[in-house]
Amino acid sequence: MPRAKKTIVPHRRRRELKTDYQKRFALLKSGKCRLVVRKSLSNVNCHIVKYEPTGDRCLVSAGTPELKKLGWKANTGNIPAAYLAGLLCGVRAKKSKISQAVLDMGLYKPTPGSRIFAALRGAVDAGLSVAHSDKILPSDDRTKGAHVASYAGWLKRENSSEYKKRFSSYLKVKLAPESLPAHFEEVKAKILKG
Repeated sequence: MPRAKKTIVPHRRRRELKTDYQKRFALLKSGKCRLVVRKSLSNVNCHIVKYEPTGDRCLVSAGTPELKKLGWKANTGNIPAAYLAGLLCGVRAKKSKISQAVLDMGLYKPTPGSRIFAALRGAVDAGLSVAHSDKILPSDDRTKGAHVASYAGWLKRENSSEYKKRFSSYLKVKLAPESLPAHFEEVKAKILKG
């Protein structure tokens, strides 16, 4: 009598579309620590994670909410904040004597110039060696927030009521969006000082 074919149920995290095990295995085969970058609408978190048989161990972490302690007044979900979180993670990794890592984006699709690659750029600028192509990194102007400043200046001239509406969170904390690049440089200097 013929037997019915057995159904193999995938792992729970695979069914929930949380983990791509083939991609994870390829990253683990490198033997290097992973620079894990995860984002939400309002935050970006960076971790240096090492694989161990008992489970992954986080060696270093940094996130955009920590930037508030360093004086960051602007939004924590944008490209300049992602860069600063990557820079902070990279500085902490260098202090922990971690010099190499491989980027782990999880299930995010790679979009050149995105917040994930801004965090990667910050980690690389801090001295962490991560294999990447320069084509995917955001430009200097975008990492500093010059694109936000130029748009805010244009909008202020054209329609001041719309300017107040769109940049209300900046104005609430008494940060003019036109001065975002200068504010970025202040916080970056604090991070690099240690």
